[in-house]
Amino acid sequence: MNDLLSQPIYPPSQADEPAIQQKIDLKTKPPGALGHLETVARQVAIILGQAAPELVQPHLLVFAGDHGIAAQNQVNLYPQEVTAQMVGNFARGGAAINVFCGQHGIHLRVVDAGVCADLDPHLPIIHKKIRKGTRNYLYEPAMTEAECRESFKTGAGLVREVAGKGCNVIAFGEMGIGNTSSAALLMHGLTGLDMALCVGRGTGLSDEGLKQKTDILSQAWRAHSGTGLTNPLTLLQLFGGYEIAMMTGAYLQAAASGMVILVDGFIATAALAVAYALQPAVREFCVFAHCSGEAGHEALLRWIEAKPLLHLGLRLGEGTGAALAYPLVKSAVAFYNEMASFESAGVSTSAQ
Repeated sequence: MNDLLSQPIYPPSQADEPAIQQKIDLKTKPPGALGHLETVARQVAIILGQAAPELVQPHLLVFAGDHGIAAQNQVNLYPQEVTAQMVGNFARGGAAINVFCGQHGIHLRVVDAGVCADLDPHLPIIHKKIRKGTRNYLYEPAMTEAECRESFKTGAGLVREVAGKGCNVIAFGEMGIGNTSSAALLMHGLTGLDMALCVGRGTGLSDEGLKQKTDILSQAWRAHSGTGLTNPLTLLQLFGGYEIAMMTGAYLQAAASGMVILVDGFIATAALAVAYALQPAVREFCVFAHCSGEAGHEALLRWIEAKPLLHLGLRLGEGTGAALAYPLVKSAVAFYNEMASFESAGVSTSAQ
């Protein structure tokens, strides 16, 4: 953890950017005609630093963890037991993320970061449980400093392991009943935006449920006022989940490893926002997959100055938006590598 925080992460070198842009501009199309796909192609070529970039062994890590605030159904529509049940569904291949990863050739790995259940040790997942769910941040910090540090290190270590196998493009998803509440608190603390702008309906709260959720999160914020709420790591320790802390460490390690990072929805973006506040250069490695249907996501993306690829109204989590965006990133790389130039195709570059 200390290395990722004390040693700066540098953005990818821009030395080849003029040549990369020229290659894009000389393709057989009007300048800018492929829109945001051209931006993605340029970004991937810069990150990977290759004349002909190749996306190798795409991976998606889904981090699962429970939240103390959710144990009494104070901010959530579904019971906390759903987290463990969904981890079993992931392991059996029955979730949306299994379908999309299988469709697009993405290696899926599921991580027990802090599920509040005794999962079968033979379940085909990565068993890295820090604790059976965080504490209730209405009354005490969600995790200890040591637990936050361990979560951070674990996420980073899993990315190092994947990178060591040759992977250069990665995405992160999450599963955890109540984690939109943690994401909203982190967003509020990092951006300074009004709490009501950060809080959304999660898995489908009614108007009354949304008001109660906003009131409870405002109460939680007041309970910790004066405890370093401008420090990203303090915010993470106070309000985060083990899955969010692992994602934060994973983002920083992926950037340090020079990987292309696909950023998923609201919770994944909140974890990225913590990483961005700690090491701003991490943002240069990120392709933002989509803007979700969760209320605060669009404003959080604006704060990061991110332009998402998709607007599908998704609010499932699991990394589904990142998996759906991956084929677009592949298309960006394919046109960059394979599309003819005006010269090679014998096509005139101007009207006669």
